[in-house]
Amino acid sequence: MKLLNFKTLAIVSSLLLSLQAQGEMKLRFGYEAPRTDTQHLAAKKFNTLLKQKTKNELALSLFPDSTLGNAQTMISGVRGGTIDIEMSGSPNFSGLEPKLNVIDIPFIFKDRAHVYSVLDGEIGQMLLKSLESKGLKGLAFWEVGFRSFTNSKRPVSRPEDIKGLKVRTNQNPMYIQAFSLLGGNPVPMPLSELYTALETRAVDAQEHPVGIFWSAKLYEVQKYLSLTNHGYTPLIVVMNKKKFDSLPSNLQTAIVEAAQEAGKYQRQLNLENEQTLLAKLKKAGIQILEKVDTTPFKAVIEADVRKSFIEQNGDDLVKQIDALAK
Repeated sequence: MKLLNFKTLAIVSSLLLSLQAQGEMKLRFGYEAPRTDTQHLAAKKFNTLLKQKTKNELALSLFPDSTLGNAQTMISGVRGGTIDIEMSGSPNFSGLEPKLNVIDIPFIFKDRAHVYSVLDGEIGQMLLKSLESKGLKGLAFWEVGFRSFTNSKRPVSRPEDIKGLKVRTNQNPMYIQAFSLLGGNPVPMPLSELYTALETRAVDAQEHPVGIFWSAKLYEVQKYLSLTNHGYTPLIVVMNKKKFDSLPSNLQTAIVEAAQEAGKYQRQLNLENEQTLLAKLKKAGIQILEKVDTTPFKAVIEADVRKSFIEQNGDDLVKQIDALAK
């Protein structure tokens, strides 16, 4: 009988090792971006790193192209435990944690170095930790990027050029207020609905980084691109907190490390691809204004939007971010 138990134990152990080698413990990872975007390439990198760090004990099942729903649906899915991990732009989380709105104050970031010093430092870690009480474990900041303005009506080089345009925005109140101040008509909607809205002229304009403009093929239904860099949006990669907490500490560490390394990989991809994408957009017939004087835009929106954030959340975060600008 003892021999039988030993054999049974050996068989079970062998099966477990085999399942681990096959990466059978898979985590569902959803996001809105298409397969052509750097977000998907970074998700694949995340999967590779995770398998390496856990010796195939953990792996990811990737669901791009809003397969699991729009950002809000996926965030709810992660909180409820039906999705393990998801990533979406920071504005999608600001309803859960209003302090995240600080990231989306227009023109708050000077450049990429300023962004990364904030997100990779104490401020970023505090913002990620603030999501834990909402059932989300913040793993890392990835990148949507610096946002530019496109439309189908006219070149935009001055604030007056935006007046009267129906502008698709995300749900963040900072952007809704900013484009209202500029005289536009903000229309919040998910990325998955944007192409059709632009094609049918339900909206005239949108504002995304060049990478999303290209990968989502929005250039097919727009004509003018202005590199305004009016704001920066990070992606936040989150995991169901209960699922994360249930894992051994070594696997928790591996997930966080893999997510953060994949995020830095994606940032580099975006930087390297930017000029190539601009050349492709020009070839596709997009009229690009590369140098935009943003001073008049700042004069219209910056003070009022900052004031709105400070009235609700205090000025500590704004001061800390300003202090890191070099």
